[in-house]
Amino acid sequence: MSKRAVLEVIALDIEDAVAAEAGGADRLELVTDMAADGLTPPVETFAGIRAAVGISLRVMLRLADGFESGDVRELVRAARGLRAAGADEFVLGFLDEAGEPDLPALEAVLTELPGCRWTFHRAIDRAADRDALRKRLSDLPGLDTYLTAGSASGVDDGRPTLLAEAGRRGEPGYEPQLLVGGGLRLDHVPGLRAAGIDAFHIGGAARPGGWEAPVSAEAVREWRAVLDRG
Repeated sequence: MSKRAVLEVIALDIEDAVAAEAGGADRLELVTDMAADGLTPPVETFAGIRAAVGISLRVMLRLADGFESGDVRELVRAARGLRAAGADEFVLGFLDEAGEPDLPALEAVLTELPGCRWTFHRAIDRAADRDALRKRLSDLPGLDTYLTAGSASGVDDGRPTLLAEAGRRGEPGYEPQLLVGGGLRLDHVPGLRAAGIDAFHIGGAARPGGWEAPVSAEAVREWRAVLDRG
């Protein structure tokens, strides 16, 4: 398989970002507070990382643990501030109490992000109906990626869903790239690549010392090598 797979690595700070780039990452997902599964970082953190690395950088827009939007006005302010600081790629995704996509919240935030590309994150793994969610979001501007494990419990359980969705690429609602992450291991890669999946997202796997330790360039390099072998 000749097409280079995308490797996205979670970065919390400049040290993470520099190590991920050195290891061969193509893109960073910038977050803070992994105890809450990744929240919006300060503008200053974004600016420091943007100045330190040259690879693509997607910034999380999420105020609290869970997938409800919370204070939409605060989300809009966060999006506006990051955009003013030069951010042009984002990660977001909100569900209502019924597990349906929260379109008013998404549309309010996207108003601040004209021309920006963005990932709908693992909220899709908690959706009441994945297929219906994809079709309802298909006209939102800038959506080019879904980050998913195929299941709320991770890739081990979600693999059949991931393979099925990979086989539908190009259908209405399935045009965005499938970015696999969430309990992803190196041994998952060959089967996923064989199915045509070409984007992978790692967090803890890039930190052999745990979340209290920084990203390891060597760990990222190992993932890069496995992805490049297909």
